[in-house]
Amino acid sequence: MTTHPRFHNLACDVDAADDDAALAQGLAVSGADNRDGVRGRLAWLAACLRKLGEQPTTVMDYGCGIGAATPAFFEGLGVTAVVGTDRAPRALDVARQAYGSERARFLLFDHYHPHAALDLVYCHGVFHHLLPYARVAAVAYVWQALRPGGLWAFWEHNPWHPGTRYVMHRRPCDRDAIPLTPPEARRLLLAGGFEILRTDFLCLFPRRLTWLRGLEARLVRWPLGAQYQVLCRRPYLKRRCP
Repeated sequence: MTTHPRFHNLACDVDAADDDAALAQGLAVSGADNRDGVRGRLAWLAACLRKLGEQPTTVMDYGCGIGAATPAFFEGLGVTAVVGTDRAPRALDVARQAYGSERARFLLFDHYHPHAALDLVYCHGVFHHLLPYARVAAVAYVWQALRPGGLWAFWEHNPWHPGTRYVMHRRPCDRDAIPLTPPEARRLLLAGGFEILRTDFLCLFPRRLTWLRGLEARLVRWPLGAQYQVLCRRPYLKRRCP
């Protein structure tokens, strides 16, 4: 059994449905619901993977919650197997009931045994719940789960965006969070041995400016969006094992 670092806000073990509702309320200001956000993130990730010539078949949803992203992994990324990991037993029970199958399984962090086999790890909005010292151990956990050459799509809320602060204020789970700026995220991943491939910023425009969303693809390198992705790779050649 692998021991995963503890999270900062233990009160986050709230009912999964309640937290999902709180997130939806917070996201309303940006004109998207949680499912729209999942689809948008994975559509962007799929485009990044195509540019790299990558077609992952196995993916970990790190911090999967109730597993809402699971269908999009199969439909949008074309993977053949998903493992969702989380620290909340109730959320995992919901995920198993809704999405569990021979191709999708859901485990507590400590019940998953990283063995350098996965093609891709997807992580959204998890690391701001970890204390800074615990983030190092979490990066090592992901490193150990990925095969050499495997990719990590590290998504976080951009604390430089005012809408992010609003959303996090609306979520009970996020009120004690420790936001992670994009430079902090890149330094953390580099220190863990990963190669940074690109950093993109999405969710620029709120609902009243929907007509401008076609411009987002041209602005993703500017730190304007409410969320950001750092796409990184575990090197093919072994540099170091965190």
